[in-house]
Amino acid sequence: MKDEGFSIGERWIGSESPALIVAEIGQAHDGSLGTAHSYIDAVADAGADAVKFQTHIANEESTLDEPFRVKFSFQDNTRYDYWKRMEFTEDQWKDLSKHAKDRNLIFLSSPFSVKAVNILRDIGMQAWKIGSGEVKSDDILGAMAENGAPIILSTGMSGFDEIEDCVKRIRERGLQFALLQCTSSYPTALDQVGLNVIGELRSRFNCPIGLSDHSGTLFPGLAAMVKGIDILEVHVIFDRGSFGPDVPASITVDDLVVLVNARDAFHVMAVNPVDKDEMAENMSQMKSMFSKSVAPAMAMPAGTILQFEMLTLKKPGTGIPASDMENIIGRRLIRDVDPRKLLIWEDLE
Repeated sequence: MKDEGFSIGERWIGSESPALIVAEIGQAHDGSLGTAHSYIDAVADAGADAVKFQTHIANEESTLDEPFRVKFSFQDNTRYDYWKRMEFTEDQWKDLSKHAKDRNLIFLSSPFSVKAVNILRDIGMQAWKIGSGEVKSDDILGAMAENGAPIILSTGMSGFDEIEDCVKRIRERGLQFALLQCTSSYPTALDQVGLNVIGELRSRFNCPIGLSDHSGTLFPGLAAMVKGIDILEVHVIFDRGSFGPDVPASITVDDLVVLVNARDAFHVMAVNPVDKDEMAENMSQMKSMFSKSVAPAMAMPAGTILQFEMLTLKKPGTGIPASDMENIIGRRLIRDVDPRKLLIWEDLE
């Protein structure tokens, strides 16, 4: 069954298209606009298709009661303070979006409030990413739907009933969508990645399917691409010494290059099926070089009556084939033979 794919700009998402690789920056910029721009250049140089941020507005989404998921900050007394420090202005988001587009990247950012959606919509979002924690946020989904752009939905905290409900609400609004298997653990242990869910999501929802990986390793992304996913999202950092709560769940920019190269290689193999019989015919010359023919096992003078133990098989396969060995036994040599040369019919009486 062919997926109901869609386009993000000029990029097709779905069957027979290479997996869209999304480099999730999240909060890896630690509130620095310059660092955010540096990440855009880095992931573009690595060959990613899209760069993704998170648009947080502390007053709109958080309170002083929100606990830290990981207490990592040396300067933020509360999670609310941290989100405040992660904010960019609307003009700064516009500049980030333009920079991404100038580098031929799809610009994405997950909004965590309706106000964040409005800011992003005004700068022309080509697709929306709904994070795992916003699956039930119908106000955010409703605001997203206003420009009709497709939805990419992570499912890291949701069972199938909750996914079904969200998909229903997306379809009721006439939006195209993709679903990402995800496990919201940072990092995600390999035994919790859930590659098996990818096929089940595809069969249940008939839409492009992907993986949002938080393992901090290359293995889930590589394995998922072999399974034919349409989207791969990975958190990216400059190096393992980077600062921030998501570092253990992220891969490096150098790792991202490996994923991009693997994606391209997997796609070439996937869209070029091999005709085994045609391949064998094309390999006939090579086959003759690697196969073997009948050869003398020792130097023998003319007049020798050939016995089985006097013969052996050696490369190349351009002489008398092994299947004719029985037709040689008992025949007489009409000239001297050298074990460094293949036996030929002209050597025989």
